[in-house]
Amino acid sequence: MLQAQNANELKTLINESFGYFPKLQELQQIQYIAEGKLKSTQSAQMPTVAGSVAYSYIDPIGQVNFPVAPGVTKVLQFQPNNNLNASVAANYVLLDFGRLHAAVQKSKEELKYSKHTIDYNKTQLAAQVAGIYYYIIYLKKAIYIQDSVISYFRENKHLIESKLRNGDALMVDLYNIQATIDSELNRKVDLENALQKQLNLLEYTTGKNSIEQNNFNFEFTKAKFEDYLKNAETQNSEFALAKSKVLQAQSDLSFNKRQLTPTLNATAAAGFRNGYQPDIFQNRFNYLAGVSLNVPIYTGGKLNAQVFMANQSLKQAEFGLRSLNNTFRKDIKQALIDIESNEARLVNCESQVQSAQSLLLLTQSRYKNGVATYLDITYAANGLQRAVLARLQYEYQLCMAKIELARLSGQVYW
Repeated sequence: MLQAQNANELKTLINESFGYFPKLQELQQIQYIAEGKLKSTQSAQMPTVAGSVAYSYIDPIGQVNFPVAPGVTKVLQFQPNNNLNASVAANYVLLDFGRLHAAVQKSKEELKYSKHTIDYNKTQLAAQVAGIYYYIIYLKKAIYIQDSVISYFRENKHLIESKLRNGDALMVDLYNIQATIDSELNRKVDLENALQKQLNLLEYTTGKNSIEQNNFNFEFTKAKFEDYLKNAETQNSEFALAKSKVLQAQSDLSFNKRQLTPTLNATAAAGFRNGYQPDIFQNRFNYLAGVSLNVPIYTGGKLNAQVFMANQSLKQAEFGLRSLNNTFRKDIKQALIDIESNEARLVNCESQVQSAQSLLLLTQSRYKNGVATYLDITYAANGLQRAVLARLQYEYQLCMAKIELARLSGQVYW
């Protein structure tokens, strides 16, 4: 199994987000509901036992005058006015032709799906936190570069002021460099604003509002394209979710098919009641036992329609899994291309940065000696700034491409 590596601080932030982010807590409740539903479904395989006590007063009641001796009659009641009935009854499904088993499997797959949903959202949240984390590092580095640029222009402003006092510079040069400083200060404000927004997002997802690291230190297992795809099919939570959806559709189809089968039930009850001849006022023990067969004969096509819809849902889930595989092939290839291209760009950037540094030092020396102009210094400084920012941009893009490849291939980095 492929495994990615990153800073311990990022691991801590990601794991804290799992317990902090409300959406995951909401999904956890869905899992608890699914667990409860499974237990409720499994309980159907146990017999049901219920006790009841009933009292009813009836008037009038059936009765007849019955002669018991010459000139003597007796009233014979067929039931008492006060009717009492206490009993305990049990019901058990003897045979359901797989109905209960299908229902249990359906509930199990729903529970697995809810667990895979949590894993998928954890993976997405981890990628989101990692993206915020490294973008904060990028902005902090960009602000540091911006501070260096502003400091450099301020030093040159002092140099121009000195030359202006000696009559070796023009007032327009001072105005131009001040405008340049103001422009760079505004750019710094934009970067600081973006940084505060990312820190706000970090607090929204993790509850923390600061980080200490300043490096793009995300590493991943390097492998071939086929290995990444194979690892994704077995380890990526999105694949697990899609496969679980197929299994859930299969269990739903099986469950709906079983609704067309009969059920054989056993029933037994025992208790005490009155109303039995010859002494209808005496409470007497009674019991019953029997079986019943329930066969669905005609349901207006409802069950067949449910089977049809379940079958179509299964086909949709299977097509979705195939589509996901195709999408992952494209995305993994794209991530590998991004990694390779940014690594190549960084190699070129190193040469550009070195050349820009040498050019700036040379131009600054020439300006002090009165050979170069202010515009030459500004051009050289801007060239170095662009080269350094480009290198930072490629470092950030390379880091994000690695995170994306790790996410796609199912590499755990928390």
